[in-house]
Amino acid sequence: MSASQSLAEQQGLGSAADVARRLRDTGYLADDGLATITYLAVVMQRPLLLEGEPGTGKTALAEALADLVGAPLIRLQCYEGIDSTQALYDWDFTGQILHLRTVEAVGGATDADALEESLYADRFLLDRPILRALRTSPAVLLVDEIDRADDEFEAFLLEVLSTHQVTIPEYGVVQAAVPPIVVLTSNRTRELHDALKRRCLYHWIDHPGLAREIQIVRTRLPEISARLAEQVTATVQRIRHNDDMLKPPGVAETLDWARALQALGREELDLETAGATLGAVLKYREDTDRVRDSLDRMLAG
Repeated sequence: MSASQSLAEQQGLGSAADVARRLRDTGYLADDGLATITYLAVVMQRPLLLEGEPGTGKTALAEALADLVGAPLIRLQCYEGIDSTQALYDWDFTGQILHLRTVEAVGGATDADALEESLYADRFLLDRPILRALRTSPAVLLVDEIDRADDEFEAFLLEVLSTHQVTIPEYGVVQAAVPPIVVLTSNRTRELHDALKRRCLYHWIDHPGLAREIQIVRTRLPEISARLAEQVTATVQRIRHNDDMLKPPGVAETLDWARALQALGREELDLETAGATLGAVLKYREDTDRVRDSLDRMLAG
């Protein structure tokens, strides 16, 4: 029995339905397809690659999954120019220099090999997210927005995900006792390489339909009124399906808008309040102007 299967069984994850139910307990509503692919990723020890528009719940799934299995969430935020040093490990050079000075002061460690070995002891090794995930059992490793990284970083990541281990020349091999559950997210600003995709299980997360999005809002924000949840969600859905939008709002923006209205003490969404709070749901001036001009029709349905 593999470590991954043991973890699944330990958490009572015997099926995709169990995953969907347990995710729901954390406040995350997954449809059948997403629950199934998540279950398979855990059982098969395969990274899960999630693509979709921003705000559709990709990062939130990793957070919910960590909550579900009771493991720490270790996040690696990708960006242009990221390299293995930022993702894997580094050495505490300041600590090593202080160690050298201390050894010199007390007149110890005349053996060069012993001195070098002491410089690369575990206490000077700085864990970055990937190494931390390999040395933590179990863990959920979130590689967020992998599409922002470059080709070289993809190749490095592919090697680590294939073996669940890394070799640090001065230190040795670090292998995960229990392979981390790995979730990669992409907003598809560029196409990922086929080699990385083949290594992963894949799922596209789309914007939910009206009924499911209302359910998400009511689950995540149970204290808001049913009327407000329905109005906010229906309005966001109409905004989202406007082909002229530069940045259609995602579920995250729906929740933000509902929270903003709740903070203002609103039980219903009226035209004046909607216009004053559009900054919670729209992030471009052009989108705000476009929606404000037609907001009365959107609210009227």
